[in-house]
Amino acid sequence: MAGVKKVANVHYLEKGEGPTVVFLHGIGADSDSFAFQLEAFAQAGYHAVSWDMPGYGRSASLTPMTFPGLAKRLHQLLDELAEPAVHVVGHSIGGMIVQQLARTAQHKFLTMVLTQTSPAFGNRDGVFQRKFVSERLQPLQDGQSMAEIATKVLPSLVGETPDPRGMQLAHKCMSRVPSEGYAAAIRCLVEFEGRDHLPLITVPTLVLAGENDSNAPASMMEKMAGHIPGAEFAVISGAGHLAPMENPDEFNYAVLDFLARRANNQSATTMN
Repeated sequence: MAGVKKVANVHYLEKGEGPTVVFLHGIGADSDSFAFQLEAFAQAGYHAVSWDMPGYGRSASLTPMTFPGLAKRLHQLLDELAEPAVHVVGHSIGGMIVQQLARTAQHKFLTMVLTQTSPAFGNRDGVFQRKFVSERLQPLQDGQSMAEIATKVLPSLVGETPDPRGMQLAHKCMSRVPSEGYAAAIRCLVEFEGRDHLPLITVPTLVLAGENDSNAPASMMEKMAGHIPGAEFAVISGAGHLAPMENPDEFNYAVLDFLARRANNQSATTMN
């Protein structure tokens, strides 16, 4: 069972010993959404950490919620972990937070895994963003609970044959997301713009897509990888937008393989 801690106003789960890997969840999830990863990475010899984003779970809220503010809170957590640098895995909005912090503090990352995320949200005219916010928040304004929203939304987010355990986990996590935190994150999400910063990333990076992800299409993510110097690109077969839960074995293999190869390369470079 994962241990529970709270530092710098951030609640997180942790399991295992070894190099630290920090997981950042998506907008409809929480720290438990990486339950399969905490177990697998601990067994593989890593110290796995999964946070509750500000305003989620038992983490303090952030008002207003902005990407610079979220990145600052992540930086504080990394400082509290007392590691010179960590491996980081950001899913969806979590990947955007990672990109935001990489603008000012790449030295905090040994490697980056940007999974099912984007370098920007929509185009620059704002029409798509306003429509997105309106559609996502309307169910809350109509009085629906997060559990009701989860039941309706989750089937559209996954591939054809998701792991049943992962679907149960996804529903549990989304059902308990605080509606205030969810609404704040939706409004924050549409403000992200990081395309110009991709060529400045120097940390070894894996861009990991889901084959059937309509939120962060694999074709878009492949282009994203092409703008990051030396980045690797991989696709989780059959996965929709929730690969860590719907296809945990393939997701874990892809990330663990990347970390193992990069660690070996770094060791060889150091020896030379």
